[in-house]
Amino acid sequence: MSGAGRAAQPITNVLVANRGEIARRVFATCRRMGLGTVAVYSDADAAAPHVAEADAAVRLPGNTPAETYLRGELIIEAALATGADAVHPGYGFLSENAEFAKAVLGAGLVWIGPPVEAIEQMGSKVAAKKMMDGAGVPVLAELDPAEVTEAHLPVLIKASAGGGGRGMRVVRDLADLAPQLDAARREAESAFGDPTVFCERYLETGRHIEVQVMADTHGAIWSVGERECSIQRRHQKVIEEAPSPLVERTEGMRARLFEAARLAADAIGYTGAGTVEFLADEQGEFFFLEMNTRLQVEHPVTECTTGLDLVGLQLDIAAGGALPAEPPAMRGHSIEVRLYAEDPAHDWQPQSGTVHRIGIPSVAAEFDLLDRPAVRLDTGVVDGSVVGVHYDPMLAKVISYAETRDAAARLLASALHRAKIHGLVTNRDLLVRVLRHPAFLAGDTDTAFFNTHGLDVLAAPLVCESDEALSIVAAALADAAANRAGARVGGGLPSGWRNLPSQSQRKSYESRSTGTHEVGYRFGRTGIAVDGHDGLELLDCAPNRVVLSVPGERGPVRRQFDVARYGDQVYVDSALGPVAVRRLPRFSDPADQVATGSLLAPMPGSVIRLGAEAGSHVEQGQPILWLEAMKMEHVIAAPTAGVLSAINVTAGQQVDVGAVLAVVEPATEEEATEA
Repeated sequence: MSGAGRAAQPITNVLVANRGEIARRVFATCRRMGLGTVAVYSDADAAAPHVAEADAAVRLPGNTPAETYLRGELIIEAALATGADAVHPGYGFLSENAEFAKAVLGAGLVWIGPPVEAIEQMGSKVAAKKMMDGAGVPVLAELDPAEVTEAHLPVLIKASAGGGGRGMRVVRDLADLAPQLDAARREAESAFGDPTVFCERYLETGRHIEVQVMADTHGAIWSVGERECSIQRRHQKVIEEAPSPLVERTEGMRARLFEAARLAADAIGYTGAGTVEFLADEQGEFFFLEMNTRLQVEHPVTECTTGLDLVGLQLDIAAGGALPAEPPAMRGHSIEVRLYAEDPAHDWQPQSGTVHRIGIPSVAAEFDLLDRPAVRLDTGVVDGSVVGVHYDPMLAKVISYAETRDAAARLLASALHRAKIHGLVTNRDLLVRVLRHPAFLAGDTDTAFFNTHGLDVLAAPLVCESDEALSIVAAALADAAANRAGARVGGGLPSGWRNLPSQSQRKSYESRSTGTHEVGYRFGRTGIAVDGHDGLELLDCAPNRVVLSVPGERGPVRRQFDVARYGDQVYVDSALGPVAVRRLPRFSDPADQVATGSLLAPMPGSVIRLGAEAGSHVEQGQPILWLEAMKMEHVIAAPTAGVLSAINVTAGQQVDVGAVLAVVEPATEEEATEA
């Protein structure tokens, strides 16, 4: 029997068996309902915000998910030790683990989730598809990996036990099937503790539509509303919205979707919050993908368009409460983006390090409902938080709400454009470009959006090169002001001021996208002169703020630049867009130089295996080793053809970002010709 069916057992104190943003989200509702809160945390999360916000917190020794958040017995011990009477699993980790749900109930605790039987039935995507087919829900046929032939290609490998893109691989060549199956199994085992995978026909383009369901223990089943989550990277959602533009313009589709979702929930006796996911085509036909027996990452867009607190409903249902006869009508439009610490322009490489600053303008609520045009922020990090390598690199969910879809997109794009995000490379520029893209605004979104419209174009910096150069001038002038402010003698004099004409003062900066910038400037009797920027006037200058008068064809324009420094990293924020550069030292240290052809670790991680031996000839793009970080495998490939002259790591070794993993000596022209 599920915790949701124990109507006589009240809930007073809730342990969240999760971390980060979802733990904070559940705690927020608990506080509004007057309930106590308990956190669990790994050693890596000891200083995390969710730990500080809870009434009580229990350490789970270790860092990796397998050592900590996947240890159900430790979590139940934590609940009993702190007097918690209910467990909310969040999403990911153990949220869809039937054995954990059984153990929670067996310990006399309330399980804030669906019946164990429902989790078991939907826990295997293979079995779930067969059940849904029998219930009259349209499905895509499941394929046994051992029986896949050329005629089935392309196919999608999927992990049977999990979601979030983990363990997913697209195979278009039969020769790739075996190695991709192995990689998918390893990833699924690491993320979910279950290596089982299966295959299904892969639709190159499609619309990912899902329906939020809510069911109580008294027989009521709601189809609360649909969401569209078609814009994805690596089969993981990046932008989600409610309602779906496809459903809005396709007559009768919403009614059919809602009925299919209700059939799915009814077939397994579902209670609590769940999501039925479908893959749809442009004509409005759809196929069952899976049912997630938990709360979804993207639930805020449903909350904003219905006025419902879905976590609050979960808690009410778990305590035996009944839903009203009908769900509320949908209102307005809401869009959510997932702000990740990753670099889309470089194969979506996840990033790790310190979040020095995260400031999103127009935020009217955190972890709460919106009833007017505004922005909501759900985040697991704050200024000073450290993003490690053990967990997903999502920094925050930024959600907008407005009366129309265009207004919601415009509001969200503006908030992201003006956000101050310092410390890590993120996908912010990509998100803004997608939100402002004509195809997105027209509702023409599908799972191949990045391929269709060019990832290189969408991942390009928001600032043009000339505006970036102007921002770097502001950085140099702010640095000069900071130097003068810290000077022990003559601090009030302008930096670089001379009574007679002289050489320019020079500062150098490195941009990830445009390389090295050298700024030359001179202070004189009539103001400042900046090399290459004739007519530029300095109106105000402080260590953290520079105001310039920028000449233009129609007259000068006043521009303000906010400047922040963290060591040699400099961040310039203005209406022109965000700029991040590294201040270069005047003199380089020879010890910092690395050999040509060195393969550097793009992030901290663990070496899984090696693909070549020292002394062997390698081709450009050939895998040299595989690195595991943030629950994903990353291939480190040869940048050019040549000889693998050195390999400095072994399988199982932990490496830091920037470590020299191997060295490939490029082939000479003669060797390349012979090859």
